[in-house]
This record gives sequence, C-alpha cells and structure tokens, in this order.
Amino acid sequence: MKQKIKFINKDKTQFFNTLKERVDQYFIDHKISQHANFKMVFKSIVMLSLYFVPYALIMTQGYSHLVMWLMSLIMGLGLAGIGMSVMHDANHGAYSSSQLANRLMSMSLSIVGGDNKNWITQHNILHHTYTNISGHDRDIDDKVIMRFSPNGKYNKIQRIQVFYVFLFYSIMSLYWTTAKDFIQYYQFIKEGHNRESTWGKTKTLLVILFWKIIYYTYMFVLPMMLLHLSFGQVFLGFLSLHLVAGIILSVVFQLAHVIEETTFPKPDEKGNIENEWAIHQLQTTADFAKHNPLITYYVGGLNFQAIHHLFPRVCHVHYPAIAPIVEQTAKEFGVPYLYNESFWKAFASHMRVISRLGKNDVTFFAIANSMG
Repeated sequence: MKQKIKFINKDKTQFFNTLKERVDQYFIDHKISQHANFKMVFKSIVMLSLYFVPYALIMTQGYSHLVMWLMSLIMGLGLAGIGMSVMHDANHGAYSSSQLANRLMSMSLSIVGGDNKNWITQHNILHHTYTNISGHDRDIDDKVIMRFSPNGKYNKIQRIQVFYVFLFYSIMSLYWTTAKDFIQYYQFIKEGHNRESTWGKTKTLLVILFWKIIYYTYMFVLPMMLLHLSFGQVFLGFLSLHLVAGIILSVVFQLAHVIEETTFPKPDEKGNIENEWAIHQLQTTADFAKHNPLITYYVGGLNFQAIHHLFPRVCHVHYPAIAPIVEQTAKEFGVPYLYNESFWKAFASHMRVISRLGKNDVTFFAIANSMG
C-alpha cells in the first residue's frame, strides 16, 4: 500500500486564502463567470473542427493518399487541441457551472479514444494533488526506460534518454487509446482509487470497451470499407495522427513540471510534506510564454499551468487576467512564481533536465529531498 501523503502548513501562511479572496473578487468586480464565455465556446468549435472536418473530408472527397495523410496530420493537431482546450476544462468542472454541460463536453475525450474516469483519477486526483511527488504523481513516475524525477530509479540506459525522449513522447497518445485505459482500470482498482461495487466496476469496463469500439470503428473499419483502403494505409494515417498529438501533449506538460526551476519534494517517513498545498503547487509548476497569444490559444492556457493548478475549476480563458493577481500575491508572501519567458527557453531547460537525469546528475535539484 502506498504511503499516504499529507500537506502540513507549518508556517500557518494565509497565502492561498488571500489569493483566493482576490481572485474571487476579480470575478465579482468584473461581473463575469469563472466558467466558459463565448470565446471558449468558439474555441471549442475550432478545436473539434480541426479533428472532425479533416476526417469528414477524407471520408467524402476522394483525395489522393498523400492529401489524406496530410489531413491526418491536421487531425493530430485537432486531437491535441481537444485534449488541452475542451475536455480538460470539462473534466475539471471548469467549462460550465452545469454538471450536465461539463459531462457532455467531456465526451469529446471518449469520442477520440480516451476514458474520462481514468483520466480524472490520474490527472485531477493524483497529478493535481501530489504534483511532482514520485510514486504518487503518475505523470512524472518512471516510464519503462525514461526517468523524469531525481527521486526515480536510475538505469544505465537512461544515459542516452535525451536522444530517444521524443520517440517516447510520440507514442503517448497512441498508448492511451490502445492499452493505457485498460491497464489503469485494473491498477486503480488494485490501488483502491476505484472503490465502486462489483457492478460499478463492470459498468466502467463496459463503458471503456463501448467507446473503444466506436473509436476504432470510425478510425479503421469505415475507411477500409468505404474508401477501399488497405489496413496499412489506414494505419499510417492513424499512427501519424497520434505521433503529432503525442509529441504536442507530452511537451506542453513537461515544460510546466520537468524543468530546472521546479522542485521534486520528497515526503518524510510519515508521508508529510511540510508545506502548504498551494505553495507546493507553485514550487512544482511553472508558466511559460504567457505573452504569446498563439501558444496561449492553442494549448488551452496550459502555458499558465501554475494558475491552472491553483484554480483548476476556473476556465482557462480567464488565466491571463488572473495571472498578475497570482504573481503579485506570491511576491507579497515571498512565494516563488516560476516562469519562462518563451517556449524555447522552457524547452531548453526541460532538455537539460532530461540529460542530467540520464547522467544521474541530481545535485542541481537543490531541494529534491526537502520538505519545504
């Protein structure tokens, strides 16, 4: 059984209470909802269209194989966009104050081959609660021959992980739509994250199977039947789509958590992290390229990842407006607010971390084993 983690606000700081009051006041003063607005609805249409319009054109217009392949690459952009800009907010309850509306928008993940229940457990519960804590945050845990944390196990093959890291990133989306949901289904039952009744667990598995069948039917069966394409031709488009989406989704996540500035706290023998949860979030999460409107638009505000971790139930279209409030409040309380000015600066930092972890050089992780 995994160690139970507890955050202890040893300094009795009022940082998060003060910050929350100020952010709440922002929405009151501007008389706006913290949920989606027209811009968010329009963006949802754009991202869904990036995926489904190319698919519709492939299925109806009789394009050459080259054009169909290029269309599949665009679908990859759309798949990543749906993940970052639509289903992400919906599964956090940030899209709407209506649970039904959030549930409907979260179905965008089901339609593109994922499972919401698994995603919520891994992301909302494990990642958002235990950010950058090895053994609890699945997103930075060791992955086969990849090491993302100084507290992870070292393997000699990782000396060259900087050279194969993007091969690993590229299959992330593909792995999710094929095997990961089934593996996680059993893992979460074993680890006690899924405490449903026997029928509830069976129903959850049937839901996963149902959406996988739907997904693979429209991705493989229909093109092969209606367009008379071979399995190999369809698989090439399918693989290309997921390679594009996998790299985008992986890199955007890593630039927020696995860089030189972030920390990887290690709990004491009792499982205590001697830090307020909100301050822990700011120590383990960084923003990047906040002033690049194109990046901000496409990645669903995930370049404001620190803001997202503090206020996951606020729709991401509001992050640029509340970021200065977070930065100013953090400054007042002496709390770090981590930020890289550009995508490439954050990317370079991430690559240096991957290289150093591969060489087992963890000395530069100054507080990797600290508790505050």
